[in-house]
Amino acid sequence: MKAIRLILAAAFLLSLPLGALAASHEHGDHGKMDHGKMDHGDHGKMDHDGMEMHGDMTMLGEQEVEGIEAMVHLKDVSAQMAKMKMDFTHHFMVMFVDTSSGEPVEEGTVAVKVTGPGGKTAKPVKLMGMQGHFGADIPLKAKGEYKLEIGSKLKDGRSRQFQFTYTVQ
Repeated sequence: MKAIRLILAAAFLLSLPLGALAASHEHGDHGKMDHGKMDHGDHGKMDHDGMEMHGDMTMLGEQEVEGIEAMVHLKDVSAQMAKMKMDFTHHFMVMFVDTSSGEPVEEGTVAVKVTGPGGKTAKPVKLMGMQGHFGADIPLKAKGEYKLEIGSKLKDGRSRQFQFTYTVQ
């Protein structure tokens, strides 16, 4: 079971550049993106149309709810987003695993609701399925602790909620 989790986590991390790329494109035109021409050799950095996707990756942890384990990561994309004059600072990613089979769960509807350091909760952000995980860009601008609540309705039709925290220094 541990080996399967390690393999899934490695696959998740290797797919991150594709998630950042997909999140950086306008969401109405996914069918025209040619992933076949992308260079996947350097996963620490992505250069696509002159835009480099750098940033620190942080694992927020794992949490199990009713037979599904959620693994959450944040990638700091503030430098790239500032260049594009966008307000987002982090790419939020969650990968789900069925704990009984060890298989990834890639189908369903997922959203994250962010409560900032001042206690204000933003509207939920729908996450997009991205090669083994769900993700979206979110703004975490103020310093302090953020509460990240993930709501999901996965392929088994059951609703689950997961909670994580992240502190911006």
